[in-house]
Amino acid sequence: MPTAAGAARFAAPGFAGVRELFDSFLSEDPGYSAQLSAYHHGTKVLDLCGGPGFVPGDITGTYSCSKGVAAFVIALLVQDGRLDLDRTVASYWPEFGVHGKDRLTVRQALSHQAGLPGVAGGFPLAEFATPAAARRLAASAPLWRPGTAFGYHALTIGILMEELCRRVTGMTLQGLYDERIRRPWGIDFFLGLPEDQEPRYREVLYDPDPAQPWLDPLSLDGLNSNAPVSTIMELPNHRLVRASGMSSAGGVGSAEGLARLYAAATTGVDGVPAFLNPATIELMAAEQVWGLDRCSGQDNAFAVVFMKPQPGRNFGSQLAFGHEGANAALGFADPGYGLGFGYVPRRSEEGRTEGRAQRLSAAVRRAAHAAS
Repeated sequence: MPTAAGAARFAAPGFAGVRELFDSFLSEDPGYSAQLSAYHHGTKVLDLCGGPGFVPGDITGTYSCSKGVAAFVIALLVQDGRLDLDRTVASYWPEFGVHGKDRLTVRQALSHQAGLPGVAGGFPLAEFATPAAARRLAASAPLWRPGTAFGYHALTIGILMEELCRRVTGMTLQGLYDERIRRPWGIDFFLGLPEDQEPRYREVLYDPDPAQPWLDPLSLDGLNSNAPVSTIMELPNHRLVRASGMSSAGGVGSAEGLARLYAAATTGVDGVPAFLNPATIELMAAEQVWGLDRCSGQDNAFAVVFMKPQPGRNFGSQLAFGHEGANAALGFADPGYGLGFGYVPRRSEEGRTEGRAQRLSAAVRRAAHAAS
């Protein structure tokens, strides 16, 4: 199936108001650059790109949007009957069942309840997507009793997903993503950017904050971001990270790629049925935890890997599921409106409900509702 890259200034009838909102952001801020794409019931209705240094065909880092992309591999393993969310992690990965982790289920581990947000000293960049990282994580003692609280596992949830995939299939998560999702569906999003795609990559721009307070590396929040970089914003700008495709934060792609992926999984695209069935979608999208995040102290809500809408991240209806990135990139599906949505800024910006991505998502949902 060929990639549906589309034109960069396309808005279907009924979605012109979304383009007007996007254009208003461009007018208000000369430094603003972004891509926006959406599918409605499997048909592309938006494909926008604008601003300096970002043209159609460019790709960039999306940070934790990568988790949502990787979660579709987990969903396929669940759908295939190869991974049971209610079995223990240790039943697939015996070495994991130490220090009180023997009863932790896959469902709990993949909804940030494992108590393993990081390890002291962190992981070298070259280790993140390898069995070596999994061995270190499996040997670690949890920082709270597993299953009793949740805290965002910003980097280690990728290690958990990747090792579970290796254990049940003998393949890497990145390899399965390429084989079963990216190539067959023409998804312009990579977990492991090939060398021949490097000329398309544009570095994520961000403004370092010199007034940022010291982050205690032994605090929960410090352990949560313990990569050997001065700021987690550096991650996708390292070729090593892009090449390994660490499924927690190393994904690279376009807004069109994110939108097409979420649509392909839930509504299908271009007349081809979705690759997930309704039962799998319901299982993966069901909210597992909500409240104050044990690591950050902020409000959060999670399904199995995916973020769920809640007042602090009001990106969709109560049926929606997806993931935001540290730069405010956003990908989600909203079965209530038949939507697949992707937004990728070139420069890091404010996320959560106040951000541009979620203002655009509200405009897209409003247009989809009017078209129904």
